[in-house]
Amino acid sequence: MGHKTFHVLENNPAVMNHLARTLGLSPALAFHDVYSLTDPDLLALIPRPVHALLVIMPLTPTWHAARTAEDQDRPQYEGSGDGEPVIWFKQTIGNACGSIGLVHCLLNGTAAQYVTPGSTLDQIRTDALPKKMGDRAKVLEESAEFERAHEEAAMLGDTPAPTLAGHEHMGQHFVAFVKGKDGHLYELEGAGGRKGPLDRGALKEDEDVLSPAALEMGLGGLMKIEAEAGGDLRFSATALAESFD
Repeated sequence: MGHKTFHVLENNPAVMNHLARTLGLSPALAFHDVYSLTDPDLLALIPRPVHALLVIMPLTPTWHAARTAEDQDRPQYEGSGDGEPVIWFKQTIGNACGSIGLVHCLLNGTAAQYVTPGSTLDQIRTDALPKKMGDRAKVLEESAEFERAHEEAAMLGDTPAPTLAGHEHMGQHFVAFVKGKDGHLYELEGAGGRKGPLDRGALKEDEDVLSPAALEMGLGGLMKIEAEAGGDLRFSATALAESFD
């Protein structure tokens, strides 16, 4: 990571909704807890369509080996501009995986239509879109508004935020799943040596990121790899969808 470090965020709808509103997301959308990936009654509690999933996943040897193997022969991402199916940010700020995951959720797919013109999110998108990976990361590093919003949200969790001086690592990491402009499911993670957005495959027009097909290609697939290895299943997810307000 770079020279700048933030406090850790909780994957808590109250925290993420506060941060999203502060950055400029319309109140028409909100993050909701996902209590099950398979129970129809619990899935029915979430409004559809789901525009994005923000997931915390455990940093385990199994996942590290899988992502290292997947990235080994991939070139560094060189995309920029309106032609990209998704906008992706490399993480260069310590402990910012939560807010960068949130930005990935809000600036991609149909959720991007709910960004308030002139807001911090709108400015980040305008500044970052024409830039390539390194300069795009600096847009977030140099945004005082982004840092201020993150730090304010970090104080709102149910548990005290770890101190920066202690350099505690929580052993978990944020990953976003979105539906790109091309109708494909993308896994977006800025840290961990990732070289760019991961295209997980095409979704049908009526399939959102919480559909059975998307879960099989994305979050469900990751959980299956971990379960088969007898590993850590401390996954949690929030879904970006229509607000109840």
